[in-house]
Amino acid sequence: MRITVIEHEAEAGLGHLGGWLGLPCDVVRPYLGEEIPERARDGLIVLGGEAAAWEDERFPWQPATRDLLRRSVDDGTPTLAICLGAQLMTMACGGTVERGGAGLEVGACEVTALPAAASDPLLSGVGTAVAVQYHRDAITRLPDGAVPLLTGTRYPHQAYRLGRAAWAVQFHPEATPEIFAAWTSGSGLADERELNDAVRTAAAEMAATWRPMTEAFARIVTEGARTADSDVARIVQETARTADPV
Repeated sequence: MRITVIEHEAEAGLGHLGGWLGLPCDVVRPYLGEEIPERARDGLIVLGGEAAAWEDERFPWQPATRDLLRRSVDDGTPTLAICLGAQLMTMACGGTVERGGAGLEVGACEVTALPAAASDPLLSGVGTAVAVQYHRDAITRLPDGAVPLLTGTRYPHQAYRLGRAAWAVQFHPEATPEIFAAWTSGSGLADERELNDAVRTAAAEMAATWRPMTEAFARIVTEGARTADSDVARIVQETARTADPV
């Protein structure tokens, strides 16, 4: 069992998720010229990055990434799309992403569960939680059929589920304090030190929330792969039983 990971830039890698998933990952780095696959392996994670989801001329792999996300949603491949990944999935599936009217959302920010989260396979148990944020663009209209799961004060669409097994989160569950500090370094943010301190202070609380979410996603990947293997074995057995004798 392997998870396909699309990494948009070296500074926005798997972070915490690399240890929390407990499954091997095939990391695809299109910014280094690696080709986006047509289909994911047993699961798909699409990470964040500085790009706007519509900036295809600057980031020419984005159309292929949106195609991969759309196929994964349609196929029921377990998918976790993070920040830019969430925005790409939104556009790929018919929703809208725009420059955020409320400006930059950055730092350790609260997100709040909506009623549907109570029974969600990934986000049940999340009430009000803290998450790392760093985005200027926003999901302003969800794809048809999306189930809103988390909301926030500055931007309402913080997490949703689409199809059988695809989740989009606007925030960064993967970001360690060190990764966040690398993002703010040289950013020109006047309150850079305060932002970094707040993320560091909240690190244990955030891990206690987002590690279980990540582990639940890994279980869904594992169960899906086992189901697929079982289906293949059943088909082989049925074919063998009905085949003409030689």
